[in-house]
This record gives sequence, structure tokens and C-alpha cells, in this order.
Amino acid sequence: MEQLTILDAGFLQAEDSDPHVSLAIGAIAVLAGPMPEFDSLAADLGERVLAVPRFRQVLRTHPLDLGAPEWVDDARVDLSHHIRRAALPRPGDDGALFRWAAEVMERRLDRDRPLWECWIVDGLAHNRWAVLMKIHHCIADGVAATHLLAHLCDGQDGETFATELRGAQPAPTGWRLPTLSLNPIEWMTSAWRTSRDVTSAATQVMHGAVEIAGGLLRPTPASSLTGPVTDLRRYAAVEVSLSDVHRICERFDVTVNDVALAAITDSFRTILMRRGEKPRRTSLRTLVPVSVRSADAADRPDNRVSVMLPYLPVEKADPIQQLQTVHDRLGRSKASGQREAGNLFVSAANAIPFPLTAWAVRTLTRLPQRGVVTLATNVPGPRKRLRLRGREVIRLLPIPPLALRLRTGIAILSYADHLAFGIIGDYDAAPDVTELAEGIERAVTRLADLSNGHWRCTPVGTLALVQGG
Repeated sequence: MEQLTILDAGFLQAEDSDPHVSLAIGAIAVLAGPMPEFDSLAADLGERVLAVPRFRQVLRTHPLDLGAPEWVDDARVDLSHHIRRAALPRPGDDGALFRWAAEVMERRLDRDRPLWECWIVDGLAHNRWAVLMKIHHCIADGVAATHLLAHLCDGQDGETFATELRGAQPAPTGWRLPTLSLNPIEWMTSAWRTSRDVTSAATQVMHGAVEIAGGLLRPTPASSLTGPVTDLRRYAAVEVSLSDVHRICERFDVTVNDVALAAITDSFRTILMRRGEKPRRTSLRTLVPVSVRSADAADRPDNRVSVMLPYLPVEKADPIQQLQTVHDRLGRSKASGQREAGNLFVSAANAIPFPLTAWAVRTLTRLPQRGVVTLATNVPGPRKRLRLRGREVIRLLPIPPLALRLRTGIAILSYADHLAFGIIGDYDAAPDVTELAEGIERAVTRLADLSNGHWRCTPVGTLALVQGG
């Protein structure tokens, strides 16, 4: 039997802390062509899903949290509880698909059964159909979940953009054991260098830990973006061209994640202003998960993430300043040791007796956090187009979780030649998730246009675009 790590179990405890949230993550695969016969398709999917051991297992918990929850095999998995069918009402457009997906994601998974569902959806416009895969976050983070999804498709080797990621190193950079030498001067020099490196790494981790703690404890200005949530959800998604994003990256010397977060920044700025709220420098502290997963553990079902907590620059109106500020702030967050501190904290927590850590996590998740406003998680998806039963997956849309008084959450997923943004929000507190998605698309389009031109000053001191420069 395999025990959950403290991070995996933390998602269960965060769900328990609020009866209005569900800590499941999901993805919608939209496929072209007529849907295969349901019973045959369900049997095929069931066989592929059950080839993953975790999907045949249930959680066994211990009274009073005397031990970590364990994964145990369920010899009586009933696929009819997990593989289900739905049909969209006419016209079967994105609005209908997104409303239905929000209803599926707002319901909690049954912990007495394996923690996953697979929905086969008919009735989409343009002779299309879809599959929605929903799993509990305690099973996997976004990187691992994307690998699991890819393995459900035809003949896939699971190759994703995650191959570009580097996991966290077991020791801080530059940490070396002293070189053994008979020369006392060389030995002392090596020992001094090691001591210096260890001290520097420890200082960086401590600085990162202070920043994370401050970000969680320091309240943000009062805003409609945070507060209690209801049981109901809204969902929206939008896709942008990866070639456009890469062109922006080359033109302004930034990363794909910088571009995605800058687009999110601009859209949130518009939302805040439309709601009559002034965007401030401290208005949008954002939880940005960072993968610490090594390449050889890309498909292992568990959670291997750390965090950064940057402020997204909604106070800036200029799109180029937004992009450059996002790049600078993320760079400072990385350099400050936030990623290393989060990873070290999780590793250390796993060495503490589970009853103590479970009590601490449960207490923290029940406190009304006011430091973080939203979630933006970037998941590297499949590089190549997927196929299922010979049908091409033409769209792959992520669905993030919602918890801890965050009223909106955004997942970013790269798939083939597109970058998809999936946005979930509380039904009452975030009725404008569609506007948020549309704003992200407009921001990327504007940055792409700017990357093809150059700036000149206008008489009023603003900046204007000249095409073709």
C-alpha cells in the first residue's frame, strides 16, 4: 500500500475545509467526426483507464489521522459509476459545453470509489463530440494528469512540452562535498567553498520562506476577487496561437509563461475597472504553481509542485510595461528562493509524523486566507495532436480547481500549436469569466501585433504602433 504525501493529502484537507468547493481538476478533449458507438467506446476507455493502477484504487483513511491515507486496490471497480454519457442541448456551442462542464466540476467525487470520472459528451455543433476527464487533485498535479490523459489516446508515447522542464535538484546549486586531498591548503579551500555555498543556499531558502509566509499572511486590499464561494461554478475557455506567443517571446525576450501571465494581467485590469475598482500594485497577488518534477517522473501520479506568489501588475495600463514587469517580478520571485523554500517545506513536512502535519494543514486551510487573489497554473501539454479511436483531438481545454476563498482560477495548457486558457469562477461572485477569457485573447493578439511593429511617441506622450517596423 502506498501512502499519500503531505502535499497530496493537503488537497483532501483543503476540500474538507469548505463544503462549497471541489478539489478536482479536469480537461475537455473536443474531437472531430461522428462519435463512435457509446458502449464500444466506453469499454475501450475503461480498459485504457484501468491500465493505470491509481484509477483502480480507493483511499483508506485512519481514525484521528493517526496515519497518512493509503491507496488500496478496489477489486470491485464498477465502470458504470465512472464512465458516463451526456448530450448537450442545441445548438451545442461553446456556451452549452462550458455550462455543462461547470456543473460537472462543481460536484465532489465520491471518496468511497476511485477518484475519477470520464464523461463522453455528444451533441456538439459541427459534427463534434467531447470527452471530459475529471480526477481529484490528490492523485496528480497538472503535469502528471496531462501525461495520464495522453496515455488514454491512440498509440501515444506521452511526449509533452514538459520534457523542457527541469525538476528541482536534490541539493541547492553549487552545494558540493569537500574534495578529499592530502594537501591541507586545497582541503581547507574546498571546505570553505562548501561552507560558503551552503550558507548562501540556506540564506536564499530562508528569504524565499519569509516571502511566501508574508504573501499568505499579508492581506490584499479589499476586492470583489476574493471572499467566500458558493456551490455553483462558471467556466470559460479561449485558445491563442502558440506561434504568436513564440513571436512575442522572441521580440521581447520573455518566456511563454510571461506572455500568458501578462495577458491575464491585462484582462483582470479590465475586469477590475469595469467593476468600479481601482487596480493597485497589490491588487492581484497570484498563486503560481511551479513544477519540481524531474523528467523521469513525468507520468508518476502524485503532486510535485512548489509555489511563487508574485503580484501581477494590474496597476500598469501599457501592455509592454505589463509584460516586462511580469518578467521582472517572476525573475525576482525565482531568484528570491520561493520555489526552493516551498519544495523544502514540503520535503521537511513529509519527515514529520503525519498526525502533526495533518492537524497543522487542516488548521491553516480553515483560516480565511486573504493574501492570495487568484490562481494561474501553466501546464505543458502534448506536443503532437492526439487521436482517440481514430478521431483527432482538435481542442484540449484545462479546468483548474477552486478553493481557499479564490473566486477565480486559471489553468494554461499548451497543446500542439495552441495555448489554451481555462477559467473557472464562482457562479455568483465571478459572473464575468467569459469576459475574462475574451480579454486574455485580446491581450495576446495585441502583444502579437506589437511584436510585428515598433513604437513611436505621439504628441500627447503616449505610445502608438507603426505596422511593419
